[in-house]
Amino acid sequence: MEEFLGKPIFTTEELYNKNVPGVTLGLAWTSMGGVTLYIEARVIGHQGGFKQTGQLGDVMKESSIIAYSYVKSLMCKEDCDKDKKDFFDKHSIHLHVPEGATPKDGPSAGVTMALALYSLAKNQSIKNNIAMTGEITLTGKVLPIGGIREKTIAARRVGIDTLLIPKDNKTDFDRLPDYIKEGITVHYADYFEDILKVVF
Repeated sequence: MEEFLGKPIFTTEELYNKNVPGVTLGLAWTSMGGVTLYIEARVIGHQGGFKQTGQLGDVMKESSIIAYSYVKSLMCKEDCDKDKKDFFDKHSIHLHVPEGATPKDGPSAGVTMALALYSLAKNQSIKNNIAMTGEITLTGKVLPIGGIREKTIAARRVGIDTLLIPKDNKTDFDRLPDYIKEGITVHYADYFEDILKVVF
């Protein structure tokens, strides 16, 4: 096949073991279609601070800062454990989006970045076979995004069977052909707390 048609344009992404706190799987739209996108968060020091890498565009950098600020405020509000409540004041955090050579932009990784930070702070890994997309605001509202068809196909391509998408994108998902939706369970999020009910 390769001799006559050349190398494949698309290759199936391989999921790596993400059963560690601070690692989440997002869905992104590109000019070539939908792709899966890992987000990794790690503690790198013992004083407050936040940095991002992965060739992120301006909008995606803003989304990461919003995710950081929201999760930090959420931890202060919800956690009685003082160590967890002060987690972001006591630790420097590095957020990375592989693959580093590929430019990335847009707001739709907001919920994925927020969940990576929350998972790290709570020291809890998320369930397998969950991917997500959605913009997040400073109050935790999950806003609709584009590319639902392409992102759902990307999830199917790697064997993901559970999707988290914004509540306002429900109509977009409902309009997809049955052969794309088959075997996929979808949870619709209006606020970030809706995501937390599903992922742990």
